[in-house]
Amino acid sequence: MRLGVDLGGTKIEVACLDGDGRELLRRRVPTPRGDYRATLAAVAALVHDAERELGLRCSVGVGIPGAVSARTGLVKNANSTWLNGRPLGQDLDAALRRRVRVANDANCFAISEAADGAAAGFATVFGVILGTGVGGGLVVNGRVLTGANAIAGEWGHNPLPWPGEGEWPGPPCWCGRRGCIEAWLCGSALVRDAAGGSVPVTGSRPSADAGAGTDALAIVRAALDGEAGALGALDRYVERLARGLASVINVFDPDAIVLGGGLSNVDALYERVPPRWQPYVFSDTVRTALLRNRHGDSSGVRGAARLWDAGEGCG
Repeated sequence: MRLGVDLGGTKIEVACLDGDGRELLRRRVPTPRGDYRATLAAVAALVHDAERELGLRCSVGVGIPGAVSARTGLVKNANSTWLNGRPLGQDLDAALRRRVRVANDANCFAISEAADGAAAGFATVFGVILGTGVGGGLVVNGRVLTGANAIAGEWGHNPLPWPGEGEWPGPPCWCGRRGCIEAWLCGSALVRDAAGGSVPVTGSRPSADAGAGTDALAIVRAALDGEAGALGALDRYVERLARGLASVINVFDPDAIVLGGGLSNVDALYERVPPRWQPYVFSDTVRTALLRNRHGDSSGVRGAARLWDAGEGCG
């Protein structure tokens, strides 16, 4: 049996999957924000309680809104800032008395959707988070690609390709650079564009359970109602997303791209992005499928449960 833990900024969720991917148990508790030791204790208690209820000892994978440094083994770039600089994997190993795998939650999302989600049956999959930030994960033949520097799939911190008039050097990003894809495609960027202002600095790493926020989806609803400012902002968003994904297709050439995060609920993206990426892809035809996720907010915890199968994570 596999236990997955989704360690988010507002809630910690645990789920157990059997060998066929059936969910046997799911529990969640609020995250003890700002308290590292209490967060460790909450994760350990959820796992122990789940195993006691199931009467089984399970493998454990944990998805986090950040990454584990390949150099130090410490958490970096987490929007749950009290995890940064901490040896989370080692501390969870000790608390649970077994090896635990820890991975970025966007990678967990990609694993889940490639295993038995929207991209099941596709050999190469790019999972995308479009929400408070922009993240991604790459899966090949059921195994996630982590990379030599543990940054595979971090397309959000490349510059927006083929910039148009007024797009260079681009807005500042929280990473310290300008013009990052994340700075153009996060939820707050859509809101600011519709308001006629400059795109704001994005505040944190994307999280697989983080939505774009009600304001961004309100812009989409206004566009559907024909409001001119919202229509223009949504059209620019579609064009920028098409260019960003075209650059991924040119490098990785995935069979499928699956969207997650709050903005993945926007129907217009699936209808309008593929025709717009065609001129930027270095091919006479583009067979890559653009898919809506199947498991929604559950993908993070389901992917965490599969970390040992997917060969992903530190631990």
